[in-house]
Amino acid sequence: MTDPRTLSIKNFTYSLPGERIAKHPLAERDASKLLIYKEARPDDPVGRGNITEDIYKNFADHIPANSLLIFNDTKVVEARLLFQKPSGGVIEIFCLEPHQHYPDITTAMMQHEKVQWHCLIGGASKWKHGQILEKKIIYNSNELILNARYIEKTSDSFIVELSWNHPVLSFAEALHLFGAIPLPPYIKREADTSDAERYQTVYAHYEGSVAAPTAGLHFTDAVFNKLKEKDIQKDFVTLHVGAGTFKPVKTEVMKDHEMHAEYFTVTKTTIQNLIEHLDKNIIAVGTTSLRTLESLYWLGVKLTTDDSRQTIEISQWEVYDYKEPLLSAYDSLNSLIKWMDEKRLNSLTAKTQIIIAPGYQFKIVKGLVTNFHQPQSTLLLLVAAFTGQDLPTGQAGWRKVYEYALANNFRFLSYGDGNLLWRDH
Repeated sequence: MTDPRTLSIKNFTYSLPGERIAKHPLAERDASKLLIYKEARPDDPVGRGNITEDIYKNFADHIPANSLLIFNDTKVVEARLLFQKPSGGVIEIFCLEPHQHYPDITTAMMQHEKVQWHCLIGGASKWKHGQILEKKIIYNSNELILNARYIEKTSDSFIVELSWNHPVLSFAEALHLFGAIPLPPYIKREADTSDAERYQTVYAHYEGSVAAPTAGLHFTDAVFNKLKEKDIQKDFVTLHVGAGTFKPVKTEVMKDHEMHAEYFTVTKTTIQNLIEHLDKNIIAVGTTSLRTLESLYWLGVKLTTDDSRQTIEISQWEVYDYKEPLLSAYDSLNSLIKWMDEKRLNSLTAKTQIIIAPGYQFKIVKGLVTNFHQPQSTLLLLVAAFTGQDLPTGQAGWRKVYEYALANNFRFLSYGDGNLLWRDH
């Protein structure tokens, strides 16, 4: 496995005009354009990398029967809170992730009366340590109050205690009442009422993300019905997307970049479903689903090689340090099943910081559905790893895809169009 630590991020850039960034979703989710890319073979006389176009409404036409699609069923929370100080100044609190004394995001979201959270703060210099901010609304004819207390500053965030005066409400419900959907920073507008629906997938279920798994925004019940007619299965994992997904790479080489870590949950039934489809096509809908599935493989490897059998997380670079021969995907996933049986677990929750970049060898996923990503981003590195090299031309597969999309009026980033990528390597 080639080590991507020496890669220069400057080799993964392209010119993205501002007008190509989608500011709003299309009226119909499945009307978005779909670019389909298959790595070109050496005998391809044209050398175009087999790029074709369609729309998501016809997505099922491009998926072989008996395939397995894996979706991320996380739900975006209203993580943006605005408080007005008595002096009139506004403090913006952006909830990133729960304090580490909660075992996982779901537990933190279900807290009542108060919770501690890592946050970004707009106007932090105007907020004194220990000062309590207050926000009031009317809820069921009663006054509901949300308080925020600044506890401490960490290296890259603030710890804030949030409390509310309705003991029955969970933190997730309090956010829904007091907060706003946090649109990505490159969408230069305020969120409106339609974003509450359209910046969620139709299958969003478990609350905890501050950014949508945007590859899934194009899917509708009509698309799912067509998939079912072709005997194409779907299953779900849960990875709560953090604000780190927008973190730019500012270092010259990748070894100096710190990848964001995210928690995911996968059931034993889903892992068994993956095992049954390893000889078919497993397709990740979104980079978060792909990171989860590939992390599962490495967790299985760790549980086989680690005598303690307790380490249930993947750090940024460790997968590149394993020596051949490695476990098969079948053996690795079965080692996870065995470990879960020993622990009497029906699902596992783990943390992954894995960075997938050119040089990575994929273990589980054969196809990827994803949107178009920002230049010099870790998401673009993942796409570059997946698409490999266009064999007839020697051009990077990702660059061929993105040049085609720019030349053919595709819309970019979260509310934009998407692509279906197949790997042959």
